[in-house]
Amino acid sequence: MPNYLLTYVGDAVPPASEEEGQAVMAAWIAWFETLGGAVVDPGNPTSMAKTVATNGKVTDGAAGRVGGYSVISASDLDAAAEAAKSCPHLSAGGDIEVYETMQVM
Repeated sequence: MPNYLLTYVGDAVPPASEEEGQAVMAAWIAWFETLGGAVVDPGNPTSMAKTVATNGKVTDGAAGRVGGYSVISASDLDAAAEAAKSCPHLSAGGDIEVYETMQVM
């Protein structure tokens, strides 16, 4: 089965308290459990970024706000997008971009 990169984008609202943070983490763990063996890499949040231009110039930040990523396997792009519909990132106000990865090496 192909792999799909899920990028968590947008300005999701961070937890307001430690208790809320624990609830958010529990929601993520529960979501990964529903995906089961389809989870290739649960991923991580991202932090600081730099952009490298074609001319080699390096600037702070990035064009878009990617807050994290995960990699899942699915039968096709539609199935991967369907799996993303129940991700906790959406209820925090963010979006998810789903990309099919291509095995070239």
